[in-house]
Amino acid sequence: MFDMSYNQLLELQGYAKFFLTLIVFVIFYSYVYSIYKRDRTGERDFESYSKLVLDDEISSEPLEDRNNDKEKEGEL
Repeated sequence: MFDMSYNQLLELQGYAKFFLTLIVFVIFYSYVYSIYKRDRTGERDFESYSKLVLDDEISSEPLEDRNNDKEKEGEL
């Protein structure tokens, strides 16, 4: 069916690695940019999450308020 030589297989493998690395690079940097953008606009303060390392007791105050889906339906 596919009669590929060893060199052709290596070439195909090189292209596959290149494009896979490129895709991972784009996904990673888009994620980093989205975190930067949300932190800068004030949508979420990611520095407050770093406090969890020092203050992670069960009696600690939550970082964010959590809304249940039922509460959201009641507000509509």
